[in-house]
Amino acid sequence: MTTITDTAELQMQGQDIPWLLHHWAAVKPDHPLLIWEPREGDGRTWTYAEFLVDVKRLAAGLVGRGIVKGDKVLIHADNCPEMVLAWYACAFVGAVGVTTNTRSVAAEVGYFVDKAQCVAAITQPAFADLVREAGPKLEWIVTTDELESLYGDETACPTRDPEPLLPAGILFTSGTTSKPKAVVHTHANAIWAGRIGPRNIDLNGDDIYLIYLPFFHVNAQSWTLWSVLGVGATAVLTPKWSTSNFWPVVQKHQVTHISLMPFVFSAFQLPETPKEHTIRAGVFGMIMPEVDAWLGLRVYAAYGMTETVTHAITGRPQEGWPRMSMGHPTPGYEMAVVSKETGEPVSFGETGELWMRGTRGIQLFLEYFDNPTANADSFTEDGWFKTGDMVKVLEGGNVVYTDRDKDLMKVGGENVSAREVEDTCRLVPGIAEIAVVGKSHEWLSMVPVAFVIKAPGAEPDDALLEKAIIEACAANLADFKVPRAVYVVEEFPRATLEKVAKNVLRELADSYPAV
Repeated sequence: MTTITDTAELQMQGQDIPWLLHHWAAVKPDHPLLIWEPREGDGRTWTYAEFLVDVKRLAAGLVGRGIVKGDKVLIHADNCPEMVLAWYACAFVGAVGVTTNTRSVAAEVGYFVDKAQCVAAITQPAFADLVREAGPKLEWIVTTDELESLYGDETACPTRDPEPLLPAGILFTSGTTSKPKAVVHTHANAIWAGRIGPRNIDLNGDDIYLIYLPFFHVNAQSWTLWSVLGVGATAVLTPKWSTSNFWPVVQKHQVTHISLMPFVFSAFQLPETPKEHTIRAGVFGMIMPEVDAWLGLRVYAAYGMTETVTHAITGRPQEGWPRMSMGHPTPGYEMAVVSKETGEPVSFGETGELWMRGTRGIQLFLEYFDNPTANADSFTEDGWFKTGDMVKVLEGGNVVYTDRDKDLMKVGGENVSAREVEDTCRLVPGIAEIAVVGKSHEWLSMVPVAFVIKAPGAEPDDALLEKAIIEACAANLADFKVPRAVYVVEEFPRATLEKVAKNVLRELADSYPAV
């Protein structure tokens, strides 16, 4: 009898990550795959053929150090070519690359090592002592400057028949509501992302995608690099975001695609911002024509999370969807919007929790590793994955993001989306970044307040900027959604992937005088 797993395997028959790299090394051997652009010193370019050779040599070395199929290898590093090579070398062996946040302390890394059952580690010299402290039972630890000593003979690279649903990588969730969960991605997840991702953002084989977000996150690992591998394009890898280096790197490499985060917007307000540039696509959370005009590129709406592997809801600018729309479910995914209390579909236009469905190990992640409780809680019996994100469906089936459930503010009995208020505030010139949170209130439970980082050339008088923001919100939002105060700050507290730590901002807001 054919099982669901058998059917899933058949969809990706004969395809895995080694197969994909061999394919492009044969079809486009001299085309650049990975360009390393460090802040200082010399960079390097790997063609598809060169990348394959180095991956196979490193895979042979891993086998020589005792790594076998199914082993978990911790890869704890900031962006560098060595961590990318190590991840793909693990995939060739059939092992699992476990990439972790370098801002983690030893106790957190120890949890990652134990939870994922890592047997060895590859890290940068700066983190070697921390990894040794965190993983005393690891069989070995090799730093990136020692990595070439691991290289073996390319011909000694193990070969095996493709197993599409074999785990290839583990990423950890941010752990905002519980202990971080280990999200398992398979070889088939990578093939799927490479097949559907480029179509979502009009990426072709001559395009160049800039990676500045950390490789331990799904955006760099899947949305970007797996999309690049899907069409034989090129990725430019930088150590991390740099406002001052952004335009030199874009112009040097003729970058065409970037992932957009709010903190990137400041680079487009610099005096040295070129009037014309090669970036034609920015992947963002929603359709916003004013951002297109402001940045001089086309915004591609994309919704997804580590568990959905790639963009699960998408909207392309040429499709003409309304402002704030994320678009529609990507082919291959099903969507439902339900009441968190009952699990029943909500009425048209009503906010509810977003559920997504696809084949686990292909469109969706395979599982939370070693966490049956989380798997049971996150999936319904008929396969729906509960994202925890709150959305509503408007005219024409357009999906509009409201917020994660935990970020919704209850203002005097009214639900207020921080995202909606932030987007309205951004209509005011001079804002580099903004974060809206709820501040405790004696009668209303909480009220919205805004924290702002100024952009270059912003209104120098903080009081006037605050007045302009509040007036813009009052003109566009219901009164209970209007921020009661605006606090200008130099920087935001940060969490995983440089996301704003709103829990810290809420505590800070409550420390200020009542509003």
